Formats: sequence, C-alpha cells, structure tokens
Amino acid sequence: MADQRQPITTPALMREMGLTEEVIARRKAFLEFRAEDVERLVGLHDLAEKYADGVIEDFYSYLLSFEESRKFFTDPAVLARVKAAQKQYFLGLTQGNYDAPYVEDRLRIGVAHERIDLPLELYLGAYNFYLRTVLLRFIEAYKNNPEQSISMLMSLLKLVFLDMGLATETYLFQRERTIREQQAAIREISTPVLPLRERLLLLPIIGAIDPPRAQQITTQLLHGIRAHRAKVVVMDITGVPTVDSAIANHLIQTVQAARLMGATVIVSGLSPEVAHALVRIGVDLSAVSTVGALQDGIEAAEQLLGYVVSRAGDTVTSRNPEGS
Repeated sequence: MADQRQPITTPALMREMGLTEEVIARRKAFLEFRAEDVERLVGLHDLAEKYADGVIEDFYSYLLSFEESRKFFTDPAVLARVKAAQKQYFLGLTQGNYDAPYVEDRLRIGVAHERIDLPLELYLGAYNFYLRTVLLRFIEAYKNNPEQSISMLMSLLKLVFLDMGLATETYLFQRERTIREQQAAIREISTPVLPLRERLLLLPIIGAIDPPRAQQITTQLLHGIRAHRAKVVVMDITGVPTVDSAIANHLIQTVQAARLMGATVIVSGLSPEVAHALVRIGVDLSAVSTVGALQDGIEAAEQLLGYVVSRAGDTVTSRNPEGS
C-alpha cells in the first residue's frame, strides 16, 4: 500500500521529539563529546575523502550479499542514489559542525528507514559492518602512531553513537506515529454510520471495543444523527466478541446521548454469551432496546418510523403510509 502520510519537515520533527539545543548539548555531554573531539574529527577529513569511495563500495557489497537487505536496492538508480547519500553521510562525520542542521540530517535517516520499513536489527547490523570497515582503514592509516589512532577512533565512536541514537529514536518515534495513524484509520473504516433509509441509520460494529474506540463510536454516531436528521439507529454488535461492564456502560451512555438528540437506538446482535456475561456482572440494560438479529432490529426500526412491511409475490417490501 502506498504511503499516504503527509511528509513532516525535520525542524518540525525535532520540535515534536523535544530535541532542543539544550537537549542536544546534554546528549553530547553524556557522550563526553567535547571540543577536542571536534578538532580530531576535522583533522580526519582529508583521510575520509581518500577512503570514502572504498568504504562505500565495501559497505554496499556487504548489504547486497544478504537477501534481507538486497531487496531494498533492486533498482540501480536507487542504489546509485543511496551510495551518493551514504558518501555524503560519511564525509559529514568529519565536517566539524555538529549542531542543529547536523542533527536534522541524522533524523532524516531514521525517517527514511521507517518509511521503507527497514527492520531496526538490519540497520544496526549494517552499521556494525560499516563502523568496522571505517575503523580498519583508520587503524591502517595510523599504524605508526597507535596512540593518535586510539584518540581519533574514540572521538569517532562518540559521534557515531550520537548518530545511531538519533536515527534509532527517530525510527521508533515515526513507527509509533504510523501505528497510531493506522489504528485511527482502522477504527474509522470499521465503524461506519450507514443511512438505510430516510431517518434510519445502521451502525455495524465489528471487532474489539477499547475505550478510545468506544468514544469514537459515540462521536461518529451523534454526528451521523445530526447530519441525517435520524430518528432511529440500529446499532449491530454481532461482530463484537466480548463486551465488559465498562464498554456496556459506555454503550448505554451512547444510547442516552442519542436519545437527547431525538433518536432511538436499537441494539441488535447481542450474542447469548455476551448477554449472559453482562447479566452475571450486573450490567443493567433495561433502558436499552435490544433484539436478537440485525434483521429484527431493522424491522423494529421501520415499525417505529411507521413503515408497513408487505409481501408482493416473493419479495418483501416496506413502505411508509405517510409517503416518506
């Protein structure tokens, strides 16, 4: 299914995630990422430019050797584009400016990974290889000066862990947002308010009802009553597996709210199991009009509206004597 979400800018994402300048500064402090680390990394820039192409080729050869990661790069144009982006990322490690624009760039990585549904374990595993590839080249470059090599690598590791934390946190933040949006869309689709005829609505409820969905059902129903000037609503709960006391009481409140708007609600599809459970836990449904099957509910609703059911040949029809 195509991604229909509206793109969010990285500055807006930073605000949503609470990544202020103060928070970024605290994260650097926690990693002990200091001015001397910045100075060391800037000193690695020429070396990074020398090794960039080799590191990127090794990295993508590794990714393409696994089926799980190879499927993301079946298009040569996409592969060329991500290689170029990865090279810029690699060189960005030694560019010396690690403030808000740098953080925004790292957040884009997390957003991109979540959008293509890249498994988090795949990202971490690939980064492990990437980091080892980089470290081996730097160790080779400083083999005659091991102390300097260790200092350089420690500074690089601090920045890499800052990057990984930002990308991973963004991935999880976006994934939670996606789940919330999907759940809202499913609730919207699974709780339609359907006009059956003039002044008569059908509200079929399918699946489990949690408190947020119960609230949504009430809101949609009341809006539907107002929009269609409904007088009777058939609320069918045949597809609801269980109803506990909290949900039953919420449905009762929904019926009462509909009554205040001038509509009568008939609840159909109450299974024997659910009915027995509600009686056992002491839920009082005396104020709610209930029937067994959906068809019974529709017929009861038509009677309330003054429709007369008649049989013409083999077809059962209903008509309103008032002509409505």
